[in-house]
Amino acid sequence: MPKDLVIVESPAKARTVGRFLGDQYQVKASMGHVRDLPERDLGVDLGDKFKPTYVEVPGREHVLRELRRAAKWAGSIWLATDPDREGEAISWHIVQAAGLQNAALKRVVFHEITENAIRHAFRHPRQIDLRLVNAQQARRILDRIVGYELSPVLWKKVRRGLSAGRVQSVALRLIVDREREIEAFRPEEYWVITATLSKEAAADKTFKATLASIQGQGGRLRVGDRTQADGIVQDLRASQYRVASVVTKEVRTRPAPPFITSTLQQEAARRLRFGAQRTMRLAQELYEGVQLGGGDAIGLITYMRTDSTHIAPQALREAADFIKQKFGPEYFDRPRTYRTKSKVAQEAHEAIRPTSMLRTPEGVAPYLSSDQQRLYDLVWKRMVACQMNDSLADSTTVEIDARGGPSSRAYVLRATGSLLKFPGFRMVYLEAREEGEEQDEESRELVPLSEGERVRLAAADGVAAEQKFTQPPPRYSEAMLIRTLEENGIGRPSTFASIVQTIEQRDYVSRVGGRFKPTKLGVVVCDYLKDGFQEIMDTGFTSNMEESLDSIARGDAEWVATLDKFYGPFKADLEKARGGPRVPTSQLDEPSEEICEKCERPMVIKTGRFGKFLSCSGFPTCRNSRPLRISTGAKCPECGGELRQQQGRASQGRPARPFYGCSNYPTCKFTTNRKPVKEPCPSCGKLLVERGRDSVQCLSCEFTGKLSEISGKPAEQPEPVEA
Repeated sequence: MPKDLVIVESPAKARTVGRFLGDQYQVKASMGHVRDLPERDLGVDLGDKFKPTYVEVPGREHVLRELRRAAKWAGSIWLATDPDREGEAISWHIVQAAGLQNAALKRVVFHEITENAIRHAFRHPRQIDLRLVNAQQARRILDRIVGYELSPVLWKKVRRGLSAGRVQSVALRLIVDREREIEAFRPEEYWVITATLSKEAAADKTFKATLASIQGQGGRLRVGDRTQADGIVQDLRASQYRVASVVTKEVRTRPAPPFITSTLQQEAARRLRFGAQRTMRLAQELYEGVQLGGGDAIGLITYMRTDSTHIAPQALREAADFIKQKFGPEYFDRPRTYRTKSKVAQEAHEAIRPTSMLRTPEGVAPYLSSDQQRLYDLVWKRMVACQMNDSLADSTTVEIDARGGPSSRAYVLRATGSLLKFPGFRMVYLEAREEGEEQDEESRELVPLSEGERVRLAAADGVAAEQKFTQPPPRYSEAMLIRTLEENGIGRPSTFASIVQTIEQRDYVSRVGGRFKPTKLGVVVCDYLKDGFQEIMDTGFTSNMEESLDSIARGDAEWVATLDKFYGPFKADLEKARGGPRVPTSQLDEPSEEICEKCERPMVIKTGRFGKFLSCSGFPTCRNSRPLRISTGAKCPECGGELRQQQGRASQGRPARPFYGCSNYPTCKFTTNRKPVKEPCPSCGKLLVERGRDSVQCLSCEFTGKLSEISGKPAEQPEPVEA
């Protein structure tokens, strides 16, 4: 009796699905896409309704032969590719490439690889949704047109080897615009004045209050210089203090919603320091199935490319039972549902959640890699917490009058405190914050005070003034960039990771302290594209294009008409740019202190396909070049030579990144990927390397400390972009 054929994307998914379905099915993997536009040609007939020319993906010939052979003897063919537009398109391409149009086809989708979900899907098959296929096809053709038509213009007008993309170019603009905000920022001085006070009858019970307002000074309080600050300090040291008001209110805090793709990437970046590519690779492994002990492989999380916060009813019931049993009935009242906030939310997927709440992080930890376990722990805790009751705290604000100083002015100081009454979801999980954002505090108790009560300075000099300066907006971290792209409706869950990878790989941006800084090349490319292709570089236009693609998926728009509306203005911009001037290449060179040993001209820093290198400024008259090596001031721990920064090579889709090697190479082959610190380890005298923004670690002993304390210099601040 013939077996039905089931087609999925990956071997891991095939093994797990096949085990659940049993011997009456044979499950084959397509290994992802089997057909695509050609690598070296546009592959789109711009004069014939954007007709695409698809070719077999190199290396997939044997896969298609195997699928044709299996389909020949199969009863029905079940297309079980991923439950999104790309998965729909993969199924359609498999049918076209393998010649299965006349076979008994059934399309099934499931959002988790568990027995119940798979059997439910096979009881409710459907046909391939051509609306979703056309939406994905339109996106692919649109991106191919922009990439293949615009990139050669960059080669001709800026430098060979560059690329532009519909979404990556907008992401680059965000980073460049932010850098220019930083460059234009001028810090302003201000002073924060704090008094340490105590109850008159209990001198040991102290608390701090901060100056909030000054009599006769309207608007927002601003103490702008030391002279003003010193005058206020002297006034407050001679003042009498009385509690003017005490206001206590209950603060209720809701848990964060379950993960979608973008929020998982953001939280993994903030909490685990995982890049988006790493996060998605690990999530794919957890979704496709992990073998638990001696048992069979099973999917641990639901599908990881989603922008929906919907949770299946059975998952809500399971979470409710788990919470009440584990924490008690007071931690759960009723199931929580969340509304998807994304402006560009696609089809109704589920949120990213564990396939079973009973598979706790501790229970599955022995069977996972360290990275898998950390990501699963994050997903599991977020799902549990999102169904738990709110946390409750009493927040108290006390305002204190200060009068009687030499100036006869009255001041108001403010003290705040909070007392956590009920932890609620905080028992399990609290969302991380970006560096520099205000952190949630569970409890910050305040000395009990009552209105009208007299208080006094805890010491005669108990008033202090601290000088501060306003700070520029921060550079984008990976999490911030993904959040901004999502909020502006730019890209899709499946594209965020590749956007980040592409702009790094092209050397348009680098990472400084974990945040993106545009390179000189990135700035030049961004400015050129802004001048010549305003629509491509406009966030609003890019967001509207995403909405147009959504309209195709809903059946409200026709894909050829959508592409035609875009291509007319784009073609006009292309023709204008091709006839425009070339960007002077000297704009891309960075000065150096090196001198050419052949002609004694200054050397400049250039960027090639393998990263940065030194080249003679007399090129092409003098063609001398050599690798770029920058002194770090640190000594090699093995031979005492000088450690220098050198440029690594880009490989396997990864951008070129620096490493640090000994100047006595090849005699000494010591290298490290972490930036050395000039100062030696205070514990053993060996080499220190940077660890994060303001931390150092010894490579020889267990010493860790603050960079600012070791070097006597403040932590690195954002630098202005090069002119």
